[in-house]
Amino acid sequence: MLASVAILPVLRTTAPQDGALAQLPAGKTVSFPAPLPAVTESKAPEETAPTTQRPRTTAPTKTTSKPATNAPTTKATTPPTKTEDGWTVTTADDGLRTYVRSFQVEGGQAVIKMTSDSVVTLVTATPAEGYAVQKVQDSPDNMAVYFNETNHSFIIHATWWDDRPFAEVSEIGQ
Repeated sequence: MLASVAILPVLRTTAPQDGALAQLPAGKTVSFPAPLPAVTESKAPEETAPTTQRPRTTAPTKTTSKPATNAPTTKATTPPTKTEDGWTVTTADDGLRTYVRSFQVEGGQAVIKMTSDSVVTLVTATPAEGYAVQKVQDSPDNMAVYFNETNHSFIIHATWWDDRPFAEVSEIGQ
């Protein structure tokens, strides 16, 4: 917890170029996982209800019936996706871009979403065994996700900067 309090002034700044969160202990490297795969939706085939016939007591007569017509279905279209700097990007019809990325650290996993209207959102955060997760967000465009254990933290700092998503991963303590 002491590490969390000590770094709050750093997280409250919105200038990611200060690099305070980018400093890792010597020999530590950070690698980001591949972007999340695009999600496609599959539709189950329509089922028809079984029909039953009553036994006939008279000779069959020739009947004509119209084939059943299905109402036209509308197919949901998903915007095309692309990958930019590890972020999976979709663009809505109104031009709003959505960026999604998964971050895996020893302390857990977080999925972060940002939109081109400068909003940073935590989609999910799952701590590893022995860690607790904490989210700190001082403005809509600046957020940090902490995975904490005693005297040790992993921090994912995400901010909207220069019309694009920016994220840094740091480790503090031992």
